[in-house]
Amino acid sequence: MQPTNSYHSYSMDLDPHQMCFGLNIEHDRKSITCFFQLIGRPELAQTLANRLSSEEIQELVHYFTGVLKSNMSEDEYHELFLLEQSPHHHK
Repeated sequence: MQPTNSYHSYSMDLDPHQMCFGLNIEHDRKSITCFFQLIGRPELAQTLANRLSSEEIQELVHYFTGVLKSNMSEDEYHELFLLEQSPHHHK
């Protein structure tokens, strides 16, 4: 049985108990997808946000935005991360 993420109303490709990293790239990608979906749940995000120090928040944001920058185009960033619908022309 695959858990349904009620916030996004889609099923995860992997049961959270099957997350594992380092076996092979295919399983790593399924595991990180599941991990991101779990982190994105509002109740988890709010709980964690309320417990992080200012320094931890800055470190996480800096690291994650670096990952986004190195792996997404600017249009992908705006569409997939910021959920903006229209195309962007940035200079």
